[in-house]
Amino acid sequence: MAVACSPKSIFNRPIIPSSSASSSSSPSLPSFIRPPNPSPLSLGLTRFHLPAIIPTALKTVESHETYSHKLDHVALDSETKPTILVSEKLGDAGLSLLRTFGNVDCSYDLSPDQLCDKISSCDALIVRSGTKVTRQVFEAGKGRLKVVGRAGVGIDNVDLQAATEFGCLVVNAPTANTVAAAEHGIALLVAMARNVAQADASVKAGKWQRNKYVGVSLVGKTLAVLGFGKVGSEVARRAKGLGMQVIAHDPYAPVDRARALGVDLVSFDAAISTADFISLHMPLTPDTSKMFNDDTFSMMKKGVRIINVARGGVIDEDALVRALDAGIVAQAALDVFTKEPPPEGDKLVRHENMIATPHLGASTKEAQEGVAIEIAEAVVGALKGELSATAVNAPMVAPDVLTELAPYVVLAEKLGRMAVQLVAGGQGSGVKSVKVVYRSGRAPDDLDTRLLRAMVTKGIIEPISASFVNLVNADFTAKQKGLRITEERVVMDSSPEFPIHSIQVKISNVGSKFASAVSENGEISVEGRVKYGEPHLTSVGSFEVDVSLEGNLILCRQVDQPGMIGQVGNILGERNINVSFMSVGRTVRRKQAIMAIGVDEEPDKVALRKIGEVANIEEFVFLNL
Repeated sequence: MAVACSPKSIFNRPIIPSSSASSSSSPSLPSFIRPPNPSPLSLGLTRFHLPAIIPTALKTVESHETYSHKLDHVALDSETKPTILVSEKLGDAGLSLLRTFGNVDCSYDLSPDQLCDKISSCDALIVRSGTKVTRQVFEAGKGRLKVVGRAGVGIDNVDLQAATEFGCLVVNAPTANTVAAAEHGIALLVAMARNVAQADASVKAGKWQRNKYVGVSLVGKTLAVLGFGKVGSEVARRAKGLGMQVIAHDPYAPVDRARALGVDLVSFDAAISTADFISLHMPLTPDTSKMFNDDTFSMMKKGVRIINVARGGVIDEDALVRALDAGIVAQAALDVFTKEPPPEGDKLVRHENMIATPHLGASTKEAQEGVAIEIAEAVVGALKGELSATAVNAPMVAPDVLTELAPYVVLAEKLGRMAVQLVAGGQGSGVKSVKVVYRSGRAPDDLDTRLLRAMVTKGIIEPISASFVNLVNADFTAKQKGLRITEERVVMDSSPEFPIHSIQVKISNVGSKFASAVSENGEISVEGRVKYGEPHLTSVGSFEVDVSLEGNLILCRQVDQPGMIGQVGNILGERNINVSFMSVGRTVRRKQAIMAIGVDEEPDKVALRKIGEVANIEEFVFLNL
């Protein structure tokens, strides 16, 4: 809340109060990880708003560490543990890990409506490939859902755009099932080459058709691996061991990594036109959907064999049936399908030159336990406020950077929150252009400011809207609201030991309810720095001050003369409002000065009116930080 006052009048501006305001003298955790509406329940979930800074970063400031410890105790030892919904079967090791941290609800085979009904009371959701996490699910989450964990690699069943809009982190488990998926790809490759499935069915039907099921050798054949990521490279490694020549296509694969495995990276057209076998390992995206269609099959060598353990949607299945019938594709072995399970009587599944398995790529005991542990660790870490290395919809900030920037996170949000409350007209009226200036002894390329930009965005948007902002959705939310945030890095002669000397937030093309906050360039300007591990305000407009940014703040522009501090202090004392600090900054002696007063409680209208009536106070504003 902010109240701006001229000498004899008071103007109230009702806005959403900050959840971070505290009457305590000890600073709390950054509100980046606090829920917007504290309650006895949400207090225990304070660290579950995502993503924030890693726990080690909180230890940079002793008071943060103390608060973190208290929250750990509340979160882990009370009934306010986070609720984690597991909608598909997960290995016991992963479930055990989740249960040490939260209340785990294992509800399988939920319909879309049932999932939406349940999700409103959940902080995290863990799925495999069978659950569709749609926009409706995020809407039903009503802001409480903080993280979705995909137990596996592919995330095409999760609406990433909706997740980002709602500030929900999405994490996956990309490493634990890598070997299992690669082994299944090789198993299908060999089974297809030697007609294992068809021969087995024939024998079980009482037949003995040795001449019918003559296979082909793998030695010397060319395998094209399309998608040279973790699984694709493991398939290539194993295929080389079988004596195959391996080529690959992946626009993002490093050439040196391919060469180290004896694999040549080639164009897509070259790969599909020269290969004897093609193994698919690309994700399902709008660009790869039905990438293998009539046109693609027509470019392939006649008699090619295709394996897919990636995503069913990358193949036009009707086109594949036609290619099999025409002999362009001699055989296909698929573990994944566009619709799973495929409809009864599906032509592709029933084709005599097709081997089908029911999405078994990650289905080994070892992989299931590994995936369960990997996704459980990622989800728990996210609920603690950590940025997982497997996050798929948030910019990755290195742990050492998070640790280093911890004290500046609070400063950045406070400056944004303060600046927007200085805008005239209420509700941040007309705020469209914000500039953040970082002064540092480091070169611009050595300063990662994405987290700080997100915090400034949070500070500006949250006080004037119902939006919750975090690192996941900060840029999206700013764009959605038409807010343009630019950054400038100024190199100054200071020690590079500390990443940032000061942060300045400027709002242009708006009026100010506190004229003294306007700089010579006509911008609302506030600047601060971290001192002794705490955020401090160092300038307002053209005035220098030295104020700890905690609790509530009263800024007064006054004539610089004796007795002013005492008069305002007496008014606050009479209303039983405790003053936590006071600082005065001036431009010229006996001219004008800015008095900054920190108060533990929000002054009532009577106190604000009396301050406005003090002679020689030209203007003042109350800010809730």
